[in-house]
Amino acid sequence: MGMSWIYAESGRDDAESVRVIREALDSGVGLLDTAALYGDGHNERLVGRAVAGRQDGVVVATKGGLVVDDLATKSIHRDGRPEALRRHVEGSLERLGVERIDLYYLHRVDPDVPLEESWGALAELVAEGKLARIGLSEVTVAQAAAAHAVHPVAVIQSELSVWTRDPLGGEAPGDAGAGTEADGSLLAWTLANGVAFVPFAPLGRGYLTGTLAPGTFESGDIRSVNPRFTAEAFERNRVIGEEIARIAEAHGATPAQVSLAWLLGLADNVIPIPGTRSGKHLAENLEAASLRLSDAERERLDRLPQAYGSRY
Repeated sequence: MGMSWIYAESGRDDAESVRVIREALDSGVGLLDTAALYGDGHNERLVGRAVAGRQDGVVVATKGGLVVDDLATKSIHRDGRPEALRRHVEGSLERLGVERIDLYYLHRVDPDVPLEESWGALAELVAEGKLARIGLSEVTVAQAAAAHAVHPVAVIQSELSVWTRDPLGGEAPGDAGAGTEADGSLLAWTLANGVAFVPFAPLGRGYLTGTLAPGTFESGDIRSVNPRFTAEAFERNRVIGEEIARIAEAHGATPAQVSLAWLLGLADNVIPIPGTRSGKHLAENLEAASLRLSDAERERLDRLPQAYGSRY
């Protein structure tokens, strides 16, 4: 997403982004995550350009059901009507340059459309061969179960990180960080039903890397107006970053690697999707797969306080 909008857009460089995506593929990355929303189709075109001629061995995932009203103001709305989702899929197929999409998510549930109708429309597109698998993004356990009863849910994507633990529900390690909207452990539901879990924002939109400071975000960067990136929030969340940094130092690793290692250790079906526009950070993120945290270190991270400030 950061290659196309929301984060520090003045640094956007399409040619460099294509290079980094191809470098990821060369490094063995097997999943690329995009959405029609990201730059109103720009990111899908970018991914399509990067994977052209080398789709074998990589799952390209995209999403529909969120529509951009105004690219400049980032105004969007939800549209889960069956006819709209069919249009969204056709648009994504064209922008990605493929005949079938490997994994397609309902980006958000439309409160004005029964989930079963939206999900049923996507199931029809699977039957037609335009989608290989379908998934859900940011849903409750009840919504996941309702969709799964109509057609198998392949993947659930939701925000999950050391400082955002809502999908762990009341079963959050140490009972820390369970979000007020949680209606049970979404991760546990995926494990029980053979569904993959994809955490987005696994590095807390950059906060968990320990490299950000308040008041440094350019206009238009989502973090410039995000409640967790105010000066007060930086100060009150300092304990989270400091504990991650101490564990990283003990391993000769980076805070980003520790944060990703914590996620990877939650369950075998967890597949984090850290975003980057940097080849250096790509390599750093990939090295997290070989970092093993001790039980004591995991417990220290589990017992960190819930982050101060709402997610949005």
